[in-house]
Amino acid sequence: MTQRRSVFCLPTREDDMSMTTGIPGSELTDELLLRELHHLHQTRNETFLHGSADALREHTARTFELEQEYLRRYPDREVDPRRTRSGARGEPQHA
Repeated sequence: MTQRRSVFCLPTREDDMSMTTGIPGSELTDELLLRELHHLHQTRNETFLHGSADALREHTARTFELEQEYLRRYPDREVDPRRTRSGARGEPQHA
C-alpha cells in the first residue's frame, strides 16, 4: 500500500513565510494589501483544482500571510453577525 503525503500545510512559525514570493505583507500599503487579498481569493479555486502541489502550497502560504497582516491592521473590523456560528444557525443576536 502506498502512503499518501499531504501537500497542504500552513506555516507554523513566522520565519517559515520566507519561502513566499512577493512583497512582504507588512510592507504593502492598505490599498495594495486589499488588492492582493482580492486577487488571491479570486484565484483560490482555480489553484486548488488545477495547480501543482507547489502552487497550492505557495498560494496557501501567501494567502495566510496577507490575511494575518490584514487582521493585524484591523483587529476591530466590523464582523457581520450572520457570519458567526450563532448567526449562521439563526440564533437571536444580542447587541
